[in-house]
Amino acid sequence: MVLDGTVMNVSISTVVEDLDTTVSAMQAAITFYTLTMASVMLLGAKLGDVWGRRRAFVVGSIIYATGSLMTALAPNIGVLFLGWSVIEGLGAVLVIPAIAALIADNYTGSARATAYAIIGAVSGAAVAAGPLIGGFVTTYFSWRYVFVAEVVIMAVVVLFARVITDATPPRAVRIDVPSVLLSAAGLVLLVFGMLQSKVWGWIIPLAPPEINGVPIAPFGISPTAWLILIATLLLWIFFIRQRHLVDAGRPPLLLVSMFSITQLRSGLSVLGAQYAITAGLFFMVPVYLQMTLGLDALETGIKIFPLSVSLILFSFVGTLLSKRWSPRRIVRTGQAILVGSAVILLASVSDDLRSVIFGIGMFTAGSALGLLASQLGNVNMSSVPSEQTSEVGGLQGVFQNLGSSLGTALIGSVLIGALSTSFAAGVVGSDLPDDVKGTISERTEGGVEIIPASTVETVAEEAGLSTTDAASLTTIYSQAQVSSLRVAFFGLIVIAFLSLLFSRGIPSTVPERTPKAARAG
Repeated sequence: MVLDGTVMNVSISTVVEDLDTTVSAMQAAITFYTLTMASVMLLGAKLGDVWGRRRAFVVGSIIYATGSLMTALAPNIGVLFLGWSVIEGLGAVLVIPAIAALIADNYTGSARATAYAIIGAVSGAAVAAGPLIGGFVTTYFSWRYVFVAEVVIMAVVVLFARVITDATPPRAVRIDVPSVLLSAAGLVLLVFGMLQSKVWGWIIPLAPPEINGVPIAPFGISPTAWLILIATLLLWIFFIRQRHLVDAGRPPLLLVSMFSITQLRSGLSVLGAQYAITAGLFFMVPVYLQMTLGLDALETGIKIFPLSVSLILFSFVGTLLSKRWSPRRIVRTGQAILVGSAVILLASVSDDLRSVIFGIGMFTAGSALGLLASQLGNVNMSSVPSEQTSEVGGLQGVFQNLGSSLGTALIGSVLIGALSTSFAAGVVGSDLPDDVKGTISERTEGGVEIIPASTVETVAEEAGLSTTDAASLTTIYSQAQVSSLRVAFFGLIVIAFLSLLFSRGIPSTVPERTPKAARAG
């Protein structure tokens, strides 16, 4: 399920061609896969308590397999969106919290810490393996076989589910429907607003949606700003309602008092930032490699290979280091390396790619993400008593997938927005005839689509431009793509640097030396 978030990134150009869609539509599908999980993960965790965690695990696996089969057979982007972004996401919201809780049921003491570290390492390995698997299968077979394989995998998982011990009996818990709706609506509007910022603008309206030909921009402000404001209000009401439910003696959807636990708050914040950076990186790098440099899916996977190797390697290095180093030291080391890797990647961006520098940047980024993946699961789960592991598992799923959604939406919007700005500036400052400039400006008023740079000349000639003007436009567009990628990498540097501020509450003692009574809760 983690792999599914990155396996399609290297196949973007192929899927766009197969389904006759756009990069923006694929960005939305990738974003909403993780957003579906984030928006109803709390409900999935609660249903695990009501049905029993193993039953939730099995039901979620079956739903996930159904979505995978629908995606494999998708004739268009609409069916792919429904199968992958919605149905698979709904299956995952039952499985992911159940996994976290079932580990707590099946392991104790240091074995439990090791189990969470292994889960973190496997998750990191899955993120890294996604581009390689997707690139190989897409190049030599079809991207559809990835989802066929998922159906088979989930069938095997269901067949062997009975070997898992479910020591926690189901609980008759009343689920508060208004809380579910408030949290889901708030998260969806938040991410959707950011996703559409590339078209609508952040504050000043660019190309807002229309009703009967009339642009909708209340009081002259972009719909993006209004959606984010409304989302913030809904989430604030959600938090207030959770407190009222507790005061009334009713079970909340989320025990918000857990956010007062410093260790948990820090762990979740760093986790969200980690997945935002990962998702942003895995969206914009394949776009650059395929749309600017013209690499195919397998070549893209190979270029990402250094990150894949180091992420897997350092996930296990982090697990070994945890016997000598505190979680805070390992996490902050990873965060510092992540900032440095983003700077190296920024330095590697050019029209023809500085391969050695790019490879070093990807390797160091993977090592940083691997160190983080090895620690954060146990940091979060060990911060609460065992009876709250299901809720924390749900929270981990929310922050992990919300981070992924925001990373893809935010970095993707920055990338596409910067592309539009750079392209427009390049056209204005070029030697193209004034009538050509006017035509281009008119046709790109609502933004610029990401397309392969190699196809720009053909598209321009088909639109009536001369061979010379078409070649000039191709150069302008290629330079705009490179410029926009630099802006997006700078955005990653900012996120990576800010995440350092979140790690203050990570435990500063080596776990083996921490008395059991000192567990936060």
